[in-house]
Amino acid sequence: MISKSNEFTRRILNFPAIRPCESVSFSTLLTSLINLGQTICGFKSRAFFTNRKNARTSIHLIETLVVFLEEIRNGGPRFEVSMALGLSELHFIFQRVHFLLEDCARDDARLWILVKSEKVSTHFSVLMRAIAVALDVLPLAGLDVADEAKDLVEFVRRQAMKTKFEVEKDDRRAMRRVLGIVDQFEGGIAPEPCDLERVLEHLGIRSWNECNKEVKFLESEIGQEYLTAEKREAGFLSSLMAFMIYCRCTVFSSVDNARKSVPQQSGGGWSSELLTCLNPDDFRCPISLEIMTDPVTISSGHTYDRSSILKWFRSGNHTCPKTGERLICVDLVPNHALKRLIKQYCNENGIPFPESGAQNREFTRSSAGSGSLAAEQAMTLIASFLAGRLMAGRSEDQHKSAYEIRLLTKTSIFNRSCLVEADAIPPLLDLLLSSNPGAQENAMAALLNLSKYSRSKTIVVENGGLDLIVNVLNRGLTTDARQHAAGALFYLASVEEYRKTIGRIPGAIPGLMDLLRAGPDRAKKNALVTILGLLMYPENHWRVLAGGLVLLLVNLLTSSERDDLITDSLAVLATLAEKLDGTMAIISAGTLPIIIEILGSSESRAAKEYCVSLLLALCINDGADVVPVLVKNTSLMVSLYSLITNGTSRSSKRANSLIRILHAFNEKSSSGPMASALPQEHFVHVW
Repeated sequence: MISKSNEFTRRILNFPAIRPCESVSFSTLLTSLINLGQTICGFKSRAFFTNRKNARTSIHLIETLVVFLEEIRNGGPRFEVSMALGLSELHFIFQRVHFLLEDCARDDARLWILVKSEKVSTHFSVLMRAIAVALDVLPLAGLDVADEAKDLVEFVRRQAMKTKFEVEKDDRRAMRRVLGIVDQFEGGIAPEPCDLERVLEHLGIRSWNECNKEVKFLESEIGQEYLTAEKREAGFLSSLMAFMIYCRCTVFSSVDNARKSVPQQSGGGWSSELLTCLNPDDFRCPISLEIMTDPVTISSGHTYDRSSILKWFRSGNHTCPKTGERLICVDLVPNHALKRLIKQYCNENGIPFPESGAQNREFTRSSAGSGSLAAEQAMTLIASFLAGRLMAGRSEDQHKSAYEIRLLTKTSIFNRSCLVEADAIPPLLDLLLSSNPGAQENAMAALLNLSKYSRSKTIVVENGGLDLIVNVLNRGLTTDARQHAAGALFYLASVEEYRKTIGRIPGAIPGLMDLLRAGPDRAKKNALVTILGLLMYPENHWRVLAGGLVLLLVNLLTSSERDDLITDSLAVLATLAEKLDGTMAIISAGTLPIIIEILGSSESRAAKEYCVSLLLALCINDGADVVPVLVKNTSLMVSLYSLITNGTSRSSKRANSLIRILHAFNEKSSSGPMASALPQEHFVHVW
């Protein structure tokens, strides 16, 4: 079990320095201080896109100071006690300087550091003056070092006190230009391309990928800001992100260093090879046995899902559920590393990952709105620009526009609404006929995202989109395009009228079945949920049965190791079993032993619930054949009683109903001529 995380995420321009322990030895403190100073000197080779003069001056002063510290290490151990106080303070300040330089040299936060130049210059000034004060308390007179070394200290002290750390003129000019463009956005005015290019040139942003890094950083900061009580910077961050997105879409004509067919994941992820080596069971909460969405670590060192462990504590328990160890405190520490690992695993395997608690509420708020007036107006301008490129641009422009729309509509409801209003759907549908695999895939992925928006469904259907999407489902140039087509059909099938229309398109259900038969796991997932949606229209039942769906699902149940695919397959079978013809097909496929085995072995509550629903439907529709088989299975009752005790209210009721049916049959058989032929079981009645 993954139980602990040492990860700490530091927000930019926050400097969580730690003062050295008072008991640390003088030599250890001095060595650590020199190493930290040398690390800071290493920033000489780093690029600073803003605040260059302040950064270089600070590095130079600390570099000079390191020479003096080396002299102390080479000299005698005199005055250690009086020196330790000053060196300890320097160590604390050096940590903060290191954090500041690290932030200024980041290649994904150039715009944010630019607009925060006043704050950054103040930080440099305060830290350098703090160094001067710390140097004042050093007992230089009694040190056994060369006079030249002492002179270096005095030089650093004087320079740190008298140097003015101010915002450079070029930075201030670029900052004003950015704020002016944000004001233009608020008025719904498109900025001049030359103004955008001047800002990007000042920041050294010369490619789409560098611009996209800025967007990802700002997006992350917005998420962090919404977790704070004040949310002071949320609107401004949203405006800056809109600025960078506008630049990304309008200034750069091509996507570099990234596959245009697949949006790249933001930094901080783990390699796919590592994820394949991990056991997904480690992602499950020991209490609920479900994949954790908000893992927290308690004082015993073990990790649980927040909702489950809180429920445990509120029930009066003050022990670790896993070890029984009595807990001194019940504090919960968020396990960010594990959460990111689980989230990446779910993303790469097509498993939904619902955000939890406050983070989910803030995400919903930010995705439904734009965050600021400037961001709202900028998105309207971006949507109009991209729609125009789709309709009248070159093929390369159309391809890039489809990719941009794919990125913009992945999570934002507001962005989807803007692009629908800009009439981007018809040209995206036209792009589905492209012979370029990447263009077709991006257009299909964009339409999948847009189909989540209610108004877009009618536009897709009225423009002949269903036939085009089904064509991609069957003849898509990439597997991902076919998979996205299945996903789009799922959202379109949420409209009752369209379930009927989709089912009647000749290639729709066969195409989904083909993905289920030979597609990758994520494609199978999309196909399963789409079929489940289509089954809400009764006429589609016989279509999927005639296509051999039951045998495909049985094969999936026996061959797949993914719990979500097994659960979805059971959900489809349970829906089919509600009708007599579905029951007959399921029984004929020899599914009963498989369902009973899953009920007894699965750790998924949802899978167990579908198993019981399925068995109950089979008993109701064909009890004469099913019930005798179930009664003979001695392990079934154990699973059913366990579900009554530990399952949801719905699964408990269904398990109870199934037990009644089995008891009634058992009692009838015991009193009839067949009594001696059936195994006798003693059951406890629960009603």
